[in-house]
Amino acid sequence: MLRDEDQDRRRIAELELQQAQYDASLAERRYAACDPDNRLIAAQLEKAWEAALQRVEHCQERLDQMQPLDADDASPDFTGLADDLSAAWKAPRTTMRTRQRLVRTLITEIVADVDEAAGEIVLVIHWKGGQHSELRIRKPRTGEHGCHTPEQALAVMRGMAGRWSDQDIAASLNRMGLPTGQGKTWTAHRVGSLRRVHGIHGYRSTDKNGEWLTMSDAAVTLGVSHHQIRKLIKAGILKSEQIMPDAPHQICAAELKNERVLAALKRTGRPCRVNPENQISMFPDT
Repeated sequence: MLRDEDQDRRRIAELELQQAQYDASLAERRYAACDPDNRLIAAQLEKAWEAALQRVEHCQERLDQMQPLDADDASPDFTGLADDLSAAWKAPRTTMRTRQRLVRTLITEIVADVDEAAGEIVLVIHWKGGQHSELRIRKPRTGEHGCHTPEQALAVMRGMAGRWSDQDIAASLNRMGLPTGQGKTWTAHRVGSLRRVHGIHGYRSTDKNGEWLTMSDAAVTLGVSHHQIRKLIKAGILKSEQIMPDAPHQICAAELKNERVLAALKRTGRPCRVNPENQISMFPDT
């Protein structure tokens, strides 16, 4: 490429020199054909001839200063290109577009084949210089992809599952700065999906099948407040389960239809009334 560029520059300089020589020859013929008695025209033609001769001299000097590249002596030194390539590839300002251009500069083509017996993908790289390299990569299994959940996140999930809700687990993972396999933040839905894939059992009320409910779900079902459900549990009227103290309550949906629970809810909110026959008047008659 350097030699081609040098030849193009020399060719342009030679064409400019030929044009300058033609212009000088034309100016000389015009001056020779001029009437000597017409001094004004003769002086102008003489100046034009001198300018053309100066341009010829300038183009000749420019052409002489161009030294042709010799194939043996003046070829560029590419011995440090490998180190330069590594530095250019890792430079902070190098864009992906630049890396693609570097790869296209070095590689002619890549031929891919599958070795079923070894379970590997064989890549044959054809370099620009004529060399070939073979690279073997393990073939992914069916359904396998490159997005893997960090093991640390799975360990946290296994430790918290059964004691905390998916929403609490997601909040903890986000506070710890552990992303999903796709680099996203955690949500209760993503935690639940991953638990089912890896067979991690959560507490039963996380499975929204209507069999087990949280306190909030029970309150919505009965149409009462969260505080009333807590009072029923504390009084032993509504049965609930806890894996450990302070863990979320798990309420069986069938318990909400218990007669004791329904009777207690009917009494809730009514003022305390005393039999008027036994009530003593604050202002007795005197």
